Amino acid sequence: MSPEEIIQRRVARELHAGTLVNLGIGLPTGVSRYIPHNSGILFQSENGIVGMGSPPPEGMEDIDLTDAGGSFVSAVPGAATVDSTLSFGLVRGGHLDATVLGGLEVDEDGHLANWVVPGRMVPGMGGAMDLVSGARRVIVAMQHTARGRPKIVPKCTLPLTSTRRVTLIVTDLAVIEPTDKGLFLRERAPGVEIAEIVAATSASLRIPDYVPEMGLHD
Repeated sequence: MSPEEIIQRRVARELHAGTLVNLGIGLPTGVSRYIPHNSGILFQSENGIVGMGSPPPEGMEDIDLTDAGGSFVSAVPGAATVDSTLSFGLVRGGHLDATVLGGLEVDEDGHLANWVVPGRMVPGMGGAMDLVSGARRVIVAMQHTARGRPKIVPKCTLPLTSTRRVTLIVTDLAVIEPTDKGLFLRERAPGVEIAEIVAATSASLRIPDYVPEMGLHD
């Protein structure tokens, strides 16, 4: 199982029927692959889709149906398209039950940096700041390290997306919960030892006596 699939499968278990969920560009979008049909979960995309489905099979793409990053998606029965004003009204008005976003860094205070690397061109900040500030739950889905360097750090060195603490961090190695008392290690990926997680994390972790393995299958 690839690191991306581990993350996507575990995040999928955090989403529940009757909720409105935003999936960020890139790795988070793939979470929809592991949500059962008729799950009762509605996915929202900032560019104006409520009821976004998983990527379509090759050859079935519709040039008028893409997510906020321009990747092809499908639409579930009953889906709606809305303009950007209403779409961001859902975000800023606190109507999203959860958002799943990628991350460049998360620190010991649970602060996320994911929108820009200084000195690199970006097309714009997108909706990340609104999503982290407006969604009820903020789940960060990212690989634990980048080119061997930890992404869970004592203090973010990149510009923060928001000063609000995220709800949960899901990586290919672990599930970590930011709290008032620090970062708690809640689960470890199958076959991963706690020492491996600690070695790949430069932030301090609070580790309980028992850390179960992630559940990845129904």
